[in-house]
Amino acid sequence: MTMTSIAQLIIGATDLAAAFLFMYGLKRMSSPVTASSGIFVAGIGMLVAILASFLYVFDVTAAARPFLMVNVGLGIVALVVGSGIAWWGGKKVPMTAMPQMVALYNGMGGGAAGAIAAVELLGTKTPGATQLVVTLLGALIGAVSLSGSLIAWAKLEGVIKKPLRVGGQQYFNLLVLLGTLAVGGYLVYTTHGATDPLLSAPHLIYVFFACALVYGILMTLPIGGADMPVVISIYNAATGLAVGFEGFVLENPALMIAGMVVGAAGTLLTLLMARAMNRSIENVLFTNFGDTSRHKPSHIKGSLKPTEAGDAGIFMRYAKSVIIVPGYGLAAAQAQQKLYELVELLQSAGVSVKFAIHPVAGRMPGQMDVLLAEAGVPYDLIFQLDDINDDFKTTDVALVIGANDVVNPAARTDKSSPIFGMPILNADQAKKVYVVKRGQGKGYADIVNALFYADNCNMVYGDAAAVLSKMIEAVRGLGTKAAA
Repeated sequence: MTMTSIAQLIIGATDLAAAFLFMYGLKRMSSPVTASSGIFVAGIGMLVAILASFLYVFDVTAAARPFLMVNVGLGIVALVVGSGIAWWGGKKVPMTAMPQMVALYNGMGGGAAGAIAAVELLGTKTPGATQLVVTLLGALIGAVSLSGSLIAWAKLEGVIKKPLRVGGQQYFNLLVLLGTLAVGGYLVYTTHGATDPLLSAPHLIYVFFACALVYGILMTLPIGGADMPVVISIYNAATGLAVGFEGFVLENPALMIAGMVVGAAGTLLTLLMARAMNRSIENVLFTNFGDTSRHKPSHIKGSLKPTEAGDAGIFMRYAKSVIIVPGYGLAAAQAQQKLYELVELLQSAGVSVKFAIHPVAGRMPGQMDVLLAEAGVPYDLIFQLDDINDDFKTTDVALVIGANDVVNPAARTDKSSPIFGMPILNADQAKKVYVVKRGQGKGYADIVNALFYADNCNMVYGDAAAVLSKMIEAVRGLGTKAAA
């Protein structure tokens, strides 16, 4: 066997191995118990695919090999620099900034797919019509995912503080999209049957990419901050789809399988999250959710009733059952360790404690699950919305920490509310509710929460870490008195 045939055999085998590792790793990510190992397995699959790509140096003509060797050198430099930045960033990023990092990584994946498409479009060979259409689709989706993910990062990071909305915006966005598709259609039309490669009209390719990037920006700018978890999931699915398309163009099974699996998983996650918000994907992308200037809330009866953290801690100590609803405020205060310390104290006193997780709690899918796992909370204490919602009505205390919209009863009662019909955690049905908040501000969707004014609800104001420390001190004080 020649060196070329051996290289082709190894490349084919490693592509299949990488695809299997991607799928197996993704399957293990479906459970909090195995998610950590799933990420590791998928990472190994990516490493295998990267290393296999260097074998292509043996699968080219002798004339092209010097150019490929230059690219191999550049690839090694990019791999070292990229790995170093990713390792440093992954170690440094706090839990509260994890959604921003995910948005950036989604964007980089889309950008990579767009870069592959650009190389194919500006290459020296004339693509067939089918190959050209698929390449352009991958370029379009990848470019939109790149620019849209960067805007999502800016919104999550607070660089862009408010949605940018102007009259006729959706119609203008549609014109940009149609213009992008028109440029792509013209490229297919003029290239079909031609003998010259697309390199003869590079300006049209540049226009196509510029329009796609602009459309990604324009599409994401008007979307409200409360929808960012769904937007991130959409762009994750889009990145996978773009990678799958470019895998088809390159005839690379690993890229095709990995891209389609990620695209399918991201699509299913997006649909689940949209259902959890009682929204359609079209509603998320093309309506002004959170535009409170048009929302006239129903009159809310009652008043805010502040209480001390120590009093709330003592009340929970003598309760039989407590359900804790974590939200972004818990992550922002990095108070998950303090929370679990309180839970262990309550459990040692015979209190039944459970955690209730809403699908869109936090700033990205699964953020609360990861946060609690980081603190060492056992998985058998963590329950999703459908599994625990009926338990609230028989629970003594619901402790809401930093959550807002996911426990707002207006979703059930106020037809004028933007979140009406959204499934929520029934925290208001508990006998007693304590809400830990830094202040009297509204939630991420900028909607007043009727729960805070309910007769059975008390507000505990302050940073979650400081509040939980006071609760722990009060509960421990009871134990000290009993021992004395």
